[in-house]
Amino acid sequence: MPLTMARAGETVTVRRVTGKEEARRHLAELGFVADSAVTVVSKVAGSLIVQVKDSRVALNQSMASRIII
Repeated sequence: MPLTMARAGETVTVRRVTGKEEARRHLAELGFVADSAVTVVSKVAGSLIVQVKDSRVALNQSMASRIII
């Protein structure tokens, strides 16, 4: 299921990241790698703010849908 399906306040585990190589590399640099924990801080109009490692990252719906949990 894509990250966009997670609820605010929920902590999930990344299973894999899909998409083109460039997008996967960019998300990996932000900390979205397999078996990493991600907490959804808030959801607004399809966009997400997530806590990954020690950072908060904003993702639009397109990027968030590439992260499979």
